[in-house]
Amino acid sequence: MNGPSFYRYTNLAATIHMLRTRNITLLNPGTWDDTNDSYFMSEYKRLKNAKSVLALCFAESEESYHHWRVFSSGADGVRVEFDKQALLAALTGDGDVRAGLVNYTKLEDLKQKQAVACDELPFLKRWPYGDEREFRVVYTSLSEAVAFKNYPIALSSIRRITLSPWLPKALSDSVKAALKSIDGCSRLKVFQSTLISNEAWKKFTERAQ
Repeated sequence: MNGPSFYRYTNLAATIHMLRTRNITLLNPGTWDDTNDSYFMSEYKRLKNAKSVLALCFAESEESYHHWRVFSSGADGVRVEFDKQALLAALTGDGDVRAGLVNYTKLEDLKQKQAVACDELPFLKRWPYGDEREFRVVYTSLSEAVAFKNYPIALSSIRRITLSPWLPKALSDSVKAALKSIDGCSRLKVFQSTLISNEAWKKFTERAQ
């Protein structure tokens, strides 16, 4: 594997849509679970007097229980691993798109600032979320009101698809086969996470004395 990766935690419906349409979709952040985060995005939209602000979030860190439970909880969770450079090339050709790492900041540090630049708001998040190592893509339009924005991607930019650790084993092979049956996807690497049940890990108990 060459070069860094992005990890997108999502669900089966979004994954199927992406594979069938060869698009990745930026959405309205108003539904985000962290209301601090969605409020910053709404204030950014207000201050910019923008018609649309859409976003998509990726992780740069390896698999963690937090990522699965918060962003892809349940049996239909999916983690899509992308080639970072290939994906950024597809997204950042649009002049209305900004992309960058999230800046995790302590509340005490913000209190000491006299002002915060408006353009910082989409990339600010509270310090306790720092382990996410989030990379965010933000689309801002001052003239067009849209609910979503599609960007074409090549299937070659997808390195691996990992299914939820909570997906029942009895269903795993069928889901893998369904994803690989999508036109052009037969060679995709599709696995199931063993995060919460790993046989190799369990075998270490055999060494216990």
